Amino acid sequence: MEKAKGLEVVLQYFEDFTPAQIQQLSALGGLYTEWNAKINVISRKDIDALYEKHVLHSLSIAVPFTFTPGMEVIDIGTGGGFPGIPLAILFPETRFHLVDSIGKKIKVVDAIREAIGLTNVTTQHIRAEEIKDRKFDVAVSRAVAPLKELHAWSQPLLRKRKRTDPTQFHSGPLFATIPSGLICLKGGDLSAEISESNTRPRMVEIYDLFPLNEFREKYLLNVRF
Repeated sequence: MEKAKGLEVVLQYFEDFTPAQIQQLSALGGLYTEWNAKINVISRKDIDALYEKHVLHSLSIAVPFTFTPGMEVIDIGTGGGFPGIPLAILFPETRFHLVDSIGKKIKVVDAIREAIGLTNVTTQHIRAEEIKDRKFDVAVSRAVAPLKELHAWSQPLLRKRKRTDPTQFHSGPLFATIPSGLICLKGGDLSAEISESNTRPRMVEIYDLFPLNEFREKYLLNVRF
């Protein structure tokens, strides 16, 4: 099978994809290029670097964390499907619910989900703060709002973690392999944003995971509830 241009940067860091998962990942390049010409969900200058700037960036969450079968994850402000779609490909037995307040973006996510046969993804055209009577195990998000707002939106949507839930720890900069709370991808100087949020997130610099210039001063934050 011929791999899509740019996919090699992902396979450099993730070696355990099945042939079916590689096929799904490979299809993303053409699908996003086609849909982005109709509905702009990715910066025009970034579309040629889809796998590095969007797919690999999304999958950085999967280095310190392992999502377990049956776990329910909400992707707040998913935009064109990031980080939800790449994570759903990697974790086919985890259920991902991708939400966005802009309907045309959900239209693109639905089309791509159907085209690659992702059966563990559902979508909803809604603001996260409007979701009622539904709970998830983890919330993920990618630079859609300040941490203070993401924390406020995600807290009512998350199940409280049981004290008996297993948690394993890595040494060094990585932390719990079974995630809880809010996980978000952000960049730049976050000191003021973190201070305003009144949270104490655990942080990982993505450059430490993937030493590419694109990921300098980009971070993975985890606020556990």
